[in-house]
Amino acid sequence: MLSKTAIVTGASRGIGRQTAKELAIKGYNVCINYNSSKNEAEDLKNELISYGCNVDVFKADVSIRKEVDDMIDYSLRKFRSIDVVVNNAGICEYKLFTDVTENDLRKMFDTTILGTFNVTQSALKKYMLRNHSGNIINITSMWGVVGASCETNYSTMKSGIIGLTKALAKELGPSNIRVNAIAPGIIDTDMNNNLNREELSEFVSNIPIGRIGNVEDVAQLVCFLASDLSSYITGQVINTNGGYIV
Repeated sequence: MLSKTAIVTGASRGIGRQTAKELAIKGYNVCINYNSSKNEAEDLKNELISYGCNVDVFKADVSIRKEVDDMIDYSLRKFRSIDVVVNNAGICEYKLFTDVTENDLRKMFDTTILGTFNVTQSALKKYMLRNHSGNIINITSMWGVVGASCETNYSTMKSGIIGLTKALAKELGPSNIRVNAIAPGIIDTDMNNNLNREELSEFVSNIPIGRIGNVEDVAQLVCFLASDLSSYITGQVINTNGGYIV
């Protein structure tokens, strides 16, 4: 069994949930972060404990630094280390740019950019830097790479995560800390419930692999990046979109 610990934000549903599950089954201690979906997080915890995994849940709004610091401190007390941070928490919004309000922008920024900043910086200052080791994996989006009509707010924030990933990888490399990002394409999660059957079919017709992605496609890549198999990979944005953008 591994003695490494991973914190996965937004881990009660979708990509985050599957990521927490895959890491736990592979032997990581996992802190399952959630903000509002308590029942889903507790269900995941109980499921994983039944498999013999070492996991716990922690409620924290990643946009609030005090709550993030409390989560990091709790994880260190319980698991003794923080080796992997998966910044997955995020929200999406489908609007014309001219309809996006300042409040919409701030809400998206607080969860996506500020949340990633808070969790990453807290883990670095409280454990990773002094231990000269760590692995940060940011979940962005293909729309952060190429942009999406009617998702300017979302695209802006996800492209910001890409910039953070690349800059931080250069800064933290000498400290033996790797930073990478995953840019999923259309993934079968609640986040894409706004797409009707016709819209999904149109997307699939433009995906060379011929299907939309599933949460396992992303979670398994997270596990690879978290492992020593990727020890020479940092500062990269890995597109997981079935060839939709190349």
